[in-house]
Amino acid sequence: MQDLFQGILKYLYRVRTYDPWAVGVQLVLIGLVVWWVIRFLRGTRGASLVKGAAVLLATVYLAIQLLPSGPGWGAIEFLYGKFLLFAFVAMVVAFQPELRRALAQIGRARVFGGPRRYLEQEIAGLMESAGYFSRNKIGAIVAIERKVGLGAWLETGTPLDAELTAPLLNTLFHPGTQLHDMGVIIRNGRIAGAACQFPLAESDEVDISLGSRHRAALGLARETDAVVLVVSEQTGRISVAHEGQLSVGLDVEALGELLRAALAPEKKPRRRFSFRPGGARGQR
Repeated sequence: MQDLFQGILKYLYRVRTYDPWAVGVQLVLIGLVVWWVIRFLRGTRGASLVKGAAVLLATVYLAIQLLPSGPGWGAIEFLYGKFLLFAFVAMVVAFQPELRRALAQIGRARVFGGPRRYLEQEIAGLMESAGYFSRNKIGAIVAIERKVGLGAWLETGTPLDAELTAPLLNTLFHPGTQLHDMGVIIRNGRIAGAACQFPLAESDEVDISLGSRHRAALGLARETDAVVLVVSEQTGRISVAHEGQLSVGLDVEALGELLRAALAPEKKPRRRFSFRPGGARGQR
C-alpha cells in the first residue's frame, strides 16, 4: 500500500514539472480531436462504443501510471502493451463503417473540387414529385449525387440516361411498374439509374416506426455526401437524409429550402476593387 502511495506522489510531482504552455496546447489539440470525433459519431452506434473505449483505456492507463516502479510490475506493463495492440485492432474492426465515412469526408474536401450546383427547375421537379408521392402515399427513394460517386450502387440497378422531370419520376415509382422498387440515382441533373439497392443503416440507428426505405436513405447518406429524398408508403411523410442525419416529416416548402441549401447554395459575392487614378502623372 505504501508503494502505491509513493507511486501516486511521484506521478503528481512529474505533472508539476510539465511546461504549462505545452500542456495547454496539447489539451487544446486533444480537445479539438475529441470534439470532431463526437460530432462525427453523434447519433450513431459508434458514439457509445467510443465512450466505453475511452473510459476503459483511461482507467487502465491511469492504473499503469500509478503503479510503483520496480521488480514484479514489469508483467503488468508488458500486458498493457499487448492490450493496446489488441484494442487498436478491435477498434478498426468495430469502427469500419465510421472509418469509411471519415475517409470519404476527407476525400470530398473543397480542395478536391466542388459538387455540381443544381438548377432551380431540377429542384422544382423533385419537389413536384415528392408532393405527388406524399398525396398518393407512393413509396419512393431518390439519391442525388454530389461529390462522392454513386457508381457502385448504380451498378446494382438498371442504367438510364434520362432528363430529370417530375412525370418521369412519378412513372418510375408508380406501383406495378418493373422499376418502382428500390431507389433512383440522379447524377449531373439527369436520372442515371433506377431500381438501385442502397446500403441499409443499422436498425438501432433508425426509429422503429420508419421502414427499410428510411434505413436505406440514412445508410447511403452516412457513406456518401448524397442528398437522399424518401417518401413513406404507409404515411406519405417526406424525409431527407443528408450528412448522416435524417429529417422526417417535411412539407414541400421545407423540402425545397433544404434541397436549395444542399444542392444549390447561394454563391458568396466577390469583392470588387476599384482603382482611382490619383497621384500618378499620365505619360505623353
